[in-house]
Amino acid sequence: MASTASTTAGGLAQYTKNPRQTLFTAFLAWKGLLLAVALGSGLTGPSYDTSTTLALNRVESSTAFSLVTRLTRWDAIYFTSSAQHGYRFEQEWAFGPGLPAVVAALARPAKFLGLVPATDSGSFEAAIASFVSHAAHFAAVFTLYELVHTVWGPQRHLPLISALMHTLSPAGLFLSAPYAESSFAFLSFVGYLLLAKASQASRSSLSRTGLQLLAGAVFGISTTFRSNGILNGLPFAAECALVVLQPFFDASSQIPDVLSLVGPLLGGILVAAGSIVPQTIAYARYCSGASEPRPWCANALPSIYNFVQAHYWGVGFLRYWTLSNLPLFLLAIPMLSIMMKSGVDVLRSPGGVAGSARQLDLRTGVLIRSMAALQVLLAVVALSNYHVQVVTRLASGYPVWYIWVAGCLAGDKQGAKVWGGRVVVYAVLYAMIQGALFSAFLPPA
Repeated sequence: MASTASTTAGGLAQYTKNPRQTLFTAFLAWKGLLLAVALGSGLTGPSYDTSTTLALNRVESSTAFSLVTRLTRWDAIYFTSSAQHGYRFEQEWAFGPGLPAVVAALARPAKFLGLVPATDSGSFEAAIASFVSHAAHFAAVFTLYELVHTVWGPQRHLPLISALMHTLSPAGLFLSAPYAESSFAFLSFVGYLLLAKASQASRSSLSRTGLQLLAGAVFGISTTFRSNGILNGLPFAAECALVVLQPFFDASSQIPDVLSLVGPLLGGILVAAGSIVPQTIAYARYCSGASEPRPWCANALPSIYNFVQAHYWGVGFLRYWTLSNLPLFLLAIPMLSIMMKSGVDVLRSPGGVAGSARQLDLRTGVLIRSMAALQVLLAVVALSNYHVQVVTRLASGYPVWYIWVAGCLAGDKQGAKVWGGRVVVYAVLYAMIQGALFSAFLPPA
């Protein structure tokens, strides 16, 4: 037994000696495999749906853009269209403006220089969006590594395993396609890294306030990529509660310092701004002027996003709970279970990941608990309100479950190791199978 453990440790050492190189190699290998799956799906015949070839005005056999065509499926068509033309139709407001804005900005110089044919129908934007997704996913892997290292240190290789889990996310090709998931994950991880550093800064320091404000701004930007980014306001609310309530439970604490509330309060406002600003722009466009206002303009909370999601996409409380959607609920159960189980475990013991003996300070513990709580909240909302199958890609932007799985794999409890191993197998199989279906324009999406 000791010999086996020694051999395992020795084999692991060669990968942990240079964790960043390991992450780089694993990322390239995994992406290469998934892209091969996408290209290989073309061997089975034409795609189930022709929306991509019609939108991009490309045939699937076109060598230069074959891979781009295979990645531009489902919602990616909307993101690509918005990057090229802006929002032309009301239903397009269901998709955040963040990714289209970035893609349009990157495409503009090439178009200005005449490097893009005037007849191009969006394939250039689709290629750029795919590049952005790959770059953001790559950056997210290393940002998650830094986040875990900042909170827990290098013990038990927790940062490395967590980052590897994000590399192998069941979101799969959604983190390569012209979708907002990888950009959202990167920005979310950056925001949490900033908050983790803020929690370790001295009380009422300018550096803590500055880091909190910067985190709020980053989370606000992330919300323009994915609307569920608004949930990232929860850690700021938790920090406000900690500042106000701590003196009542800790005799050694001082009276609440008003200045300590500046960072979390303004940071929370910045998070909300990521949702409010696009809604305000839509209101000015559709609810003022000579044209007849749209029905949602008269709502108490005139949100084009809520209206479009409900009216065009059938999103709402229990609206997805139909017998015909039962297979999609079954597909979502593994990810929902992982998110809820990991969230509850970390809520109970934020410092106990991987059997860690490291004691987190109060402020960092509150941050980690708030991250776990919003992950559980997302799972509940996805189950009750969303097209439930999207939870496998939404989960890609939430770090707690990656860290929890890493803790299971790195810990000493055999039962936890089995749990962690099963999650890895699930993630790899789901990503590959779903990737083949996605690139053939087949559900689930």
